[in-house]
Amino acid sequence: MTPTRTHTTALGRPLLLATLLVALLAAFLTPGRAAAASLQEVTGFGANPGALRMFRYVPDGLPAGRPVVVALHGCTQNASGYGTGSGWIQLADRWGFSVVLPQQQTANNASSCFDWFQSGDMQRGQGEAASVAQMVDRQLADVTGDASRVYVTGLSAGGGMTAVMMAAYPEKFAAGGIVAGLTYGCAQAAGSPYVCMYVGATQTPQQWGDRVRAAGPGYAGPWPTLIAFQGTADHTVKPVNMTDLVEQWTEVHGADQAADVSDTVAGYPHRVFRDAGGKAVVETYSLTGMGHGQPVDPGSGSEQCGTAGAYILDVNLCAAYRLGRAWGLG
Repeated sequence: MTPTRTHTTALGRPLLLATLLVALLAAFLTPGRAAAASLQEVTGFGANPGALRMFRYVPDGLPAGRPVVVALHGCTQNASGYGTGSGWIQLADRWGFSVVLPQQQTANNASSCFDWFQSGDMQRGQGEAASVAQMVDRQLADVTGDASRVYVTGLSAGGGMTAVMMAAYPEKFAAGGIVAGLTYGCAQAAGSPYVCMYVGATQTPQQWGDRVRAAGPGYAGPWPTLIAFQGTADHTVKPVNMTDLVEQWTEVHGADQAADVSDTVAGYPHRVFRDAGGKAVVETYSLTGMGHGQPVDPGSGSEQCGTAGAYILDVNLCAAYRLGRAWGLG
């Protein structure tokens, strides 16, 4: 059987291709059809004494005066994977804020953990803490962000570094979100980071609070508020560490250790601790049966975010969403 001939002439073919090309170009050049934003590395953001790398995500068309979230990855992770997996990049597009994603280098730590336990990296003006603070300053300048609405959060070692930033640079952060993380000064109180992680440190609330206050002598507040997430089946960072976080940060805020709200969210125990003025200063989510990782809830629902992966655990609750709503981001 002979194929049917078409009537497209040799001249007609290039005309057809040209027409299609013009249409495609018009579609992409039409206002409002810009390519989606992507993760960018920023260099030269300061002296960078901690030798970290800075990545950021800025949604297309982000107006001035929007909040900034600093998101710190866990061990063996990187900025891109954590930003996507945790849901923070997804929420940045949904709600309109920018994200700073510091990244550890293996030259600093072979497992790519932030050095939350090293005295040279957890003090104001030194090491990795100073590098993260310089990233915040650079981001605020570049995007004309709202300096009163900067938030810091992280998983595991990133959670430990979140506590470092809250203690060493409290004036820079309105709030912190610690996921499977640790108190400020925990390794020093326990005698080693591993004792801190697996057993905890014996300190009174006053002693815990004193460690935070010692990070910035003379600073009288306001202090960042805290929201913490912890898996009850976490054998890497034991649940006692969230108990210690509650003691540390309620004491710093002058609140007692008795929860003012005890309820459930998505089926998980949730507690809120308020100061004398009734402000929620510490909040906790206890993820029943969850191991070591970042809670996410993949999907397209209004309360869903994140993508499951290594140490990014689908437990039908997205920590980034809960943090973002509490912080007024969306």
